[in-house]
Amino acid sequence: MLSIFSKTEAMAFPLIISLQHYTTSSLLIAFLSLAITYFLVRFNTWYYEPKLKSGQAPLPPGSMGLPIFGNMFSFLLAFRRGDPQSFIGNYIKRYGKRDLYKGFMFGQPTILAVSHEACKLVLMGEEQFVSGWPASTLALMGRKAFTSLAPHEHKRLRKLTASTLNGPVALRRFMPVLQFYITRALSQWSSSTHPIPLLMELRKLTFQIIAEIFMGCKPGERCNALEQQYQKLNVGVRAMPIRFPGTAYHTALKCRKGLVKLLQQVLDDRKSSTRQQNSDYFDDTLEVLMAAKDEEGNTLTDEEIIDVLLMYLNAGHESSAHTIMWILINLKNNSQAWEKVEREQLLIRQSKGANKSLDFEDFRKMKYTSQVIDETLRLINISPMVFRKSLTDVEMNGYTIPKGWHVQAWMRQVHLDPDVYNDPLAFNPDRWENFIPRQGTFIPFGAGVHMCPGNDFAKLEMSIFLHYAILDYVIQPQNPHAEIVYLPHPKPKDNYPVHVFKREVFFQRKHADAQSQQAQQTGQLYSN
Repeated sequence: MLSIFSKTEAMAFPLIISLQHYTTSSLLIAFLSLAITYFLVRFNTWYYEPKLKSGQAPLPPGSMGLPIFGNMFSFLLAFRRGDPQSFIGNYIKRYGKRDLYKGFMFGQPTILAVSHEACKLVLMGEEQFVSGWPASTLALMGRKAFTSLAPHEHKRLRKLTASTLNGPVALRRFMPVLQFYITRALSQWSSSTHPIPLLMELRKLTFQIIAEIFMGCKPGERCNALEQQYQKLNVGVRAMPIRFPGTAYHTALKCRKGLVKLLQQVLDDRKSSTRQQNSDYFDDTLEVLMAAKDEEGNTLTDEEIIDVLLMYLNAGHESSAHTIMWILINLKNNSQAWEKVEREQLLIRQSKGANKSLDFEDFRKMKYTSQVIDETLRLINISPMVFRKSLTDVEMNGYTIPKGWHVQAWMRQVHLDPDVYNDPLAFNPDRWENFIPRQGTFIPFGAGVHMCPGNDFAKLEMSIFLHYAILDYVIQPQNPHAEIVYLPHPKPKDNYPVHVFKREVFFQRKHADAQSQQAQQTGQLYSN
């Protein structure tokens, strides 16, 4: 018996040794995996978080994510699966509702300002915060765009350019240009026998308007080429900044080069012309930039002019096109609001007699239309956040924002906060009647010195479009329940295809179809 056990043990001994070796290897692999995971999870915290002084307020709660990528995966996942609110929502679930959170976004340690108080302080804190767009975005916009400039340079160029775009004098001058291009576009769309992708056509329209106003660019191949390049550029603005052929960001960088080349041609053409040679030129932004001089008499370089134009042309058409489309979508889903806008616009037209052209005083009468625009801007949030950078350690609402960190003011979170707006996900233009929002609670154009300089122009453009579209045309969506995508901007996935009919033609056809149907029914009755 003893010999039998000895043989069995002798046979089992190599297996035991093998199992021990396997177990040891597995434990070692598991330990190394845990150590590597812990290192990766903690790396951004170790590397970027500063050592705070005694008595200094702590950093906001949050996670810094993985090296390089940070929180970008969760950001992109939330927006691409159609639930953008879940990105900040997950912070709230994990850490409770706070004014500030920390994260790692677009390759930078970042503070997320998500309450209206925090956003107001960040956007209005001109001595503590400067423009802080990610390096990947600056590479697309240019070194001399407003997003890249030092405060004193930004102030000077903004003062030069804003006067050409905002204010009653400038807006009055733009009325004929806006009405010409808007009525022409609507007429062209109505002549199409096929549905048109409304968002794409609105982009073309708003780009043509801003190109005409800023640099006298008439419809044609050059203007079309510029607009097409901008479409590709914008896809890369919020994409992962991967410079690899085929990626959205790499394509956007190539488009920037194409845009710079085209804008240089526009600038060269203007230099070779004079106002006397071309009476179409008026005091547009391009002329102002070309004539601008600093205190020492130095003019702007071509690079500076082109980067400013590139920024303005992009901001002046992309957001407006999306907002107009969403206004129409929201009104289509709310017949009561549509009727109120229609009634307001009809009263304005009836007061003008035979003259259909609008003037600036008509625009000022569009009170309910303005409420519809504001409600759409609040609800849709074309840009969910804006970027700033802290110049010094800032203590805010019980937390420290470290010097040099980037700060995102989440306008989307403020606009959809139930503590700020009752039933925030509902489209309700009536909420704006006799309502003045508290400072920091309505910031679709930003705030402070970096506030979008074209906000009044944008609302004028939208109002004029609604006037003619609602009174003179019938717009029928082909797929009103299309999937919504949120990057780079919220839109129906199919770009909202619509049929556009002239109003009188539509109702004539409708009346004729009704008569034909009645005749058929009468004929069937007699035949029976």
